[in-house]
Amino acid sequence: MRKILGLLLIAVPLFTQGQTDARPDDLLKSDFHKQKRAELRAKMPDNSVAIFFANAIRNRANDVDFLYHQDPNFYYLTGHKEPHAVLLVFKDKQEVNNERFDEVIFVRGHDALRELYDGPRLGKDGAEKTLDIEVNFENPSFKGFNLDFSKFDQVLFYDFQNDVRNTEEEGDLFDLIEQFKQKAGYKQGDLAIEPQKNNLDVVSLDTLMRELRGIKTKEELDLVRKAVDISTIGQREVMKAMRPGMSEAEIQGIHEFVFKKYGAEFEGYPSIVGAGNHGCILHYIDNYKPAIEDGELILMDLGAEYHGYTADVTRTVPVNGKFTKEQKLIYDLVYEAQQAAADTCKAGLPFPVLYETTAKIVNEGLVELGLYESLKDEDIINPETGRNRYYPHGCCHHIGLDVHDKGLYGTLEENMTITIEPGIYISNGSPADKKWWDIPVRIEDDYLITKDGCILLSDKAPRKSDEIEKLMKEPSIFSDYRLPELKAGE
Repeated sequence: MRKILGLLLIAVPLFTQGQTDARPDDLLKSDFHKQKRAELRAKMPDNSVAIFFANAIRNRANDVDFLYHQDPNFYYLTGHKEPHAVLLVFKDKQEVNNERFDEVIFVRGHDALRELYDGPRLGKDGAEKTLDIEVNFENPSFKGFNLDFSKFDQVLFYDFQNDVRNTEEEGDLFDLIEQFKQKAGYKQGDLAIEPQKNNLDVVSLDTLMRELRGIKTKEELDLVRKAVDISTIGQREVMKAMRPGMSEAEIQGIHEFVFKKYGAEFEGYPSIVGAGNHGCILHYIDNYKPAIEDGELILMDLGAEYHGYTADVTRTVPVNGKFTKEQKLIYDLVYEAQQAAADTCKAGLPFPVLYETTAKIVNEGLVELGLYESLKDEDIINPETGRNRYYPHGCCHHIGLDVHDKGLYGTLEENMTITIEPGIYISNGSPADKKWWDIPVRIEDDYLITKDGCILLSDKAPRKSDEIEKLMKEPSIFSDYRLPELKAGE
């Protein structure tokens, strides 16, 4: 057995290196990430360096970790999906340890036993071949990396949250961060108290990344479209499968089954499936109601993440396939507000106009329906935004590598991908007449901004109330899906 294990440990690095080449054809290519590093470098201030750390591995319970997900900025600039790594991008060429370069990455080295358990690693050679970053080192080398950070006018990085575990692995993320702090002269609290006394900048890098990531390339748009298509097909299939008595978790499962069937690696965010009053909880993620009820609405806010890019699509439908009079009135009002905002969308439009457009229609509609006599100061829950109790959130955000993606919120620009998502939520016990209680409606769609307008990306899932009712009459492939019953004690 020892001899066999020894042979396995020798063979693993060779085997796993081959596995790294088995990549889907539609992943972003290394030249995309290289171009983004070049674009970042062009935006960086003179005599500066930008440092990016990979995401930490997060513990779920005991010796089980959450499924690893790379930091979106790190992935955007490298394509690297593994933990325990650091990237440095320099404005100008540097000479360190007799090498001259303007970017360098430190990655995990091979470990045959751990790769047997956890899967292959790129290692130094794999990183050089796959990531197309000229200079690569293994993580333990960062300690002896003789870079004088004091010579830069600005050292750009995201501030630390002190939430990274220290493991036994040499050169792990904890070590990389601590070594950077020592090299750069970082002390917790110094930046807030006297930022002018050092060259450490934890503010500017986020602005640069927002400028970059807010505008999507063709390659990115292809992935966003795929994520959106998957998500809308999930909504369609669930509408057809919907029936009273199903659980919220079961409905979530159908959505996420469709995601996996089409190759989406993750959900872009925790799935929201709320029936009745649960739909009035904006970020309701428990999804535990064991039996949705005839006559309820169910709000379903889910997005597939495909190769790093996520959709964000919400549909609200009647559990029994037919809106009540009050439900339809609220639904159609939300739809009217969303469509009005979409009709105004085009490059050059100030971002706040979208919310203002939806809020005007929703607020006037609520008064007309009698939920308010008029919108008075006491009805406003946020004086700065003018939002009322029934429409308490904004209506738009960027989507991409994050569901609330990095981007600027001044003016719409070509090739931005955004959501428009007005909503009305009338919870049990609200001041409105009881006939309106337990009506949650949010309609959320994904749009591509163009020079003269916008393109609705999520058009595969119906949005109009009559179209939803029509689709819900169609047969479902899940209708005859039955599992054995579980009985207590068996």
